[in-house]
Amino acid sequence: MERQFTEQELVRREKATKLRDMGLDPFGDAFKRDAYASELKEKYAEVSHDDFENMNDTATVAGRIMFIRKMGKASFFSIKDKTGPIQIYISINDIGEDDYNLFKTADIGDIVGVYGKVMKTNTGELTIKCLKYTHLVKALKPLPEKFHGLTDVEERYRRRYVDLIMNDESKRIAFLRPRIIRTIQNFMDNRGFTEVETPVLQPLLTGASARPFVTHHNALDMEFYLRIALELPLKRLLVGGMEAVYEIGRTFRNEGVDTKHNPEFTLMEAYLAYSNLEGMMEMTESMYKTIAEKVFNKYVFNWCGNEIDLEKPFRRLSMIDAIKEYSGVDFSKEMTLDEAKALAAEHNIEVEEHFTVGHIINGFFEKYVEENLIQPTFLYGHPVEISPLTKKDPKDPRFVQRFELFIGGKEFANAYTELNDPIDQLDRFEEQLRERNLGNDEANDIDMDFIEALEYGMPPAGGIGYGIDRLCMLFLEQDSIRDVLLFPHMKEKK
Repeated sequence: MERQFTEQELVRREKATKLRDMGLDPFGDAFKRDAYASELKEKYAEVSHDDFENMNDTATVAGRIMFIRKMGKASFFSIKDKTGPIQIYISINDIGEDDYNLFKTADIGDIVGVYGKVMKTNTGELTIKCLKYTHLVKALKPLPEKFHGLTDVEERYRRRYVDLIMNDESKRIAFLRPRIIRTIQNFMDNRGFTEVETPVLQPLLTGASARPFVTHHNALDMEFYLRIALELPLKRLLVGGMEAVYEIGRTFRNEGVDTKHNPEFTLMEAYLAYSNLEGMMEMTESMYKTIAEKVFNKYVFNWCGNEIDLEKPFRRLSMIDAIKEYSGVDFSKEMTLDEAKALAAEHNIEVEEHFTVGHIINGFFEKYVEENLIQPTFLYGHPVEISPLTKKDPKDPRFVQRFELFIGGKEFANAYTELNDPIDQLDRFEEQLRERNLGNDEANDIDMDFIEALEYGMPPAGGIGYGIDRLCMLFLEQDSIRDVLLFPHMKEKK
């Protein structure tokens, strides 16, 4: 299909041709710089305009032209590198007629290199007086209008590269997210954990309740799933004696897309031998407080219309107590499935064919409780039917030793005292298979190799999974997951 160019795009292509005619590559070569904009501004913050008269400091910078004010034989322009903008003063008297004419062909969006003397203007703005001007890259498309940028939110996500050029907030998020993840890695490493990698392609559907992406391996002639969780391979490493392991990796669930969900997302799972649910609570609260302190130097974050305080101790609340608090229904005593179904009907909770009492309890939680857990809350004591990989509560085997961390009415983490009894685990897997036959398309497969691993003996352990994207949303105070992903998945543009 023949492309149609705007008048501005045609003019820029003509300029690229003229650069070639001058013996210059319009798309440049390597360029060695020795300074970044923010470093120079910090270095000379306390140096006055007059002080520069006695100095002869120079710097070599490079970046994208974001502003030009041409004034005959002298001009001002600004370039922006990854750290921010810096002003350049350029004069025909300093660089000569040929290079000044070259500069006059520049457009906003072009990438250039500048060597010059560091100074300050009379108004106190740090500026580089250009002594050598180097064309690097001709931008063939104009940037969006300066004051509006990409006003179409979807276009910001589709053309993230333009969004990062025009939107300082997007760039701030892009650089802060890796700092959050590095802080998590340092936190885990300092606690004696080893970061590992496990396969993305898995032959069985295990580790979570979710619909998978399915693919086919030609050489093996086998169906594989893109992993929905990291759990079982990591627990095999506990059997092998690694004792404290974690993985931060891409995970895939073939489900809906909204402001809180992306089909491809980043998950961290961690497993610690000889620990339990209490150990996972302590580690989680400490990790959140560490990120708040070390990356942001504050503990209160505004997220989805709520002021979240991470400094106070996280609340601990059992699921049945929470349901009683918010709905008035008491599930603490045992009841039959028919009794639970009657309560569900009374409270307009839909019951599917595979539901047991435990599924109905969870239905009450999702309807009445979840959205009310605003401040950080460890919600524990889940029904055994919805927790196939978790150790039962020795005081009440209807429930398990599991918690979910809720903040702002959303789940942020899911933790277990890990089930290490291979006999009980096989029974749970078989129950999952029965649920699948009754219509639960998110039920797990039976992983016999994992059963065999447990038969060799897995130490008592605590384990947890964190949604890293949602964690970043909280700390970066973003309501949409798309704002913390550089390249979120989008519907095809029509």
